[in-house]
Amino acid sequence: MATFTGAERTRCVFCFEETTSATQVQRKFRTKYRKEPPSRPTIYSWQKNFVQTGCSVRHAKSPGRPCVSDATVEQLRESFVRSPRKSTRLASRETGIPNVTVWRVLRKRLHLKAYKLSIVQHFTNADKMVRKEFCMQMFQRIQDDGKFLDSVIFSDESTFHVIRRVNTHNCRIWGSDKPRVSLEHVRDSPKVNVFCALSKERVYGPIFFMESTITGIVYLDMLQEFLIPQLDEDDQEGRIHFQQDGAPPHYLGKVREYLNTRFPGRWIGRAAPIAWPPCSPDLTPLDFYLCGFVKDRLFVPPLPANVVELRARNTAAVAKVTPEMLRSV
Repeated sequence: MATFTGAERTRCVFCFEETTSATQVQRKFRTKYRKEPPSRPTIYSWQKNFVQTGCSVRHAKSPGRPCVSDATVEQLRESFVRSPRKSTRLASRETGIPNVTVWRVLRKRLHLKAYKLSIVQHFTNADKMVRKEFCMQMFQRIQDDGKFLDSVIFSDESTFHVIRRVNTHNCRIWGSDKPRVSLEHVRDSPKVNVFCALSKERVYGPIFFMESTITGIVYLDMLQEFLIPQLDEDDQEGRIHFQQDGAPPHYLGKVREYLNTRFPGRWIGRAAPIAWPPCSPDLTPLDFYLCGFVKDRLFVPPLPANVVELRARNTAAVAKVTPEMLRSV
């Protein structure tokens, strides 16, 4: 790209004032300086800058982004103190301040962060010790047998409501410190109770409970009639380790007796040969992966209108999980 000195630019502007022709300017420039002249648009731009500034043939420096006043910053601070869960778009509509400015003030001037909601269980110091012991035990098993995880079947139930009461994906809470708040869950809305189990190769399910409440007897019937027959087909060598958490239906005496018979010394759970640590949903791939994977495909517009559609979407979402995805998980 050609560069031109200030003197060359100035001479071009004066020449254009005399001739009012960019072509004449180019000819005289080539004769005097013995090099390729500036383009016609460049000559027009220099002349325009000179007329606007009265002294310069260079582009005027951009004034840059306008400074946000202290009053605007204080207005937004008070707005989010009153309602930290509001979105930046709502704040923009309420205050008349552009959305991009709202974002910039929250992050750069007020140093606030957008905290995403997550559903967790209460966790005590005693729970932490049990978790640590379980993880060390699993780590040792994996070291002793590199294929140990290949034999583990993780399982869990989940409840999906037709109407989502809390949208944890889109909801954010603005604050300088991580908020410690809880939200009540609305009960008795139309819902589907679903059971799934998974290994590194496949997902077993989804299995839908027809009952609104899952009791120990209902859970045992599901194991005997649906899950275990499928596991028997894949457990030719009797190596499967079955995992379940400590939910009350899983703790029923008949359930534990059945698992002791079907998986002697090879099941993980509450009061099991391999004790499952309480309050540890984040240790199972169903909680930290499969449930979120399904919800991302379940609750997309238009939202499911009834339980039948909710079940159909759930089945379709689980069917999209591939062995490659499970091995990665």
